[in-house]
Amino acid sequence: MVAKAPFGKTGHESSRTIFGAAALGSVTQAEADRALETALEFGVNHIDTAAAYGDSELRLAPWLEHHRDGLFLATKTGIRDRAGAREEIRRSLERLGVDHVDLLQLHNLVDVIEWETALREGGALEAAVEARDEGLVRFIGVTGHGLTVARMHLRSLERFAFDSVLLPYSYIQMRDELYASDFETLAVVCAERGVAVQTIKSISLAPWDGREKTAATWYEPLRGQDEIDLTVHWALGRPGIFLITVGDVTLLPKVLAAASSFKSRPPDDAMDELSARRSLVPLFS
Repeated sequence: MVAKAPFGKTGHESSRTIFGAAALGSVTQAEADRALETALEFGVNHIDTAAAYGDSELRLAPWLEHHRDGLFLATKTGIRDRAGAREEIRRSLERLGVDHVDLLQLHNLVDVIEWETALREGGALEAAVEARDEGLVRFIGVTGHGLTVARMHLRSLERFAFDSVLLPYSYIQMRDELYASDFETLAVVCAERGVAVQTIKSISLAPWDGREKTAATWYEPLRGQDEIDLTVHWALGRPGIFLITVGDVTLLPKVLAAASSFKSRPPDDAMDELSARRSLVPLFS
């Protein structure tokens, strides 16, 4: 079973491995149901989806009818203005078949202009706060990709008391000194303020770079169980962070198996050997 930990200051004990429902964006309902049952078998009690993840919210709806109690449910809006975000939040609730979500996140808020738009008067943040006041969402978070994401999350936390952040965290990405420095600074602030830290891309191998895509992920993932064990264990070896599972249902059981067997972080020499043997490449450089 996957271990649980406090999800920031929300009061919820979330599985340290969160089901990444981006994997459900283009699968059948039967495939989605099997993936969700697999997650449940491993003790996962936290699901992360988004309005932009294809049919993901629709695929979750039938399962949520029977499993909503005790589940921490998160979705995201990528709309930057108040009116558009307000509409998308309510559309997500309708698609999910629920009367509220536990966490509403401003999706991929990294671009400086989009950041200003979303957080100023008349922006998406106002819609999120309004939804929280109405009981449609309980908590508000922010997510992002790219080299500057940790720096932008710090700016976001100075502007508003977000309950969670989400950003890439992998052994190879943390070899980038600038990215690692920003991440560490963000992690300290989050720990001080009780902000939950969610991480993604733990099992990334490299960008596709024009090669034929053989997985549903936008990057090439590691596939061997031993390799996934190492990278997942390395990520979970950082106390207090949460790992969101891979966006490909065929790899989900391997990630969950790795998470359930976690005991300690692998030594750096084992990670260096994996990096050299598989030629790991940072997704953001």
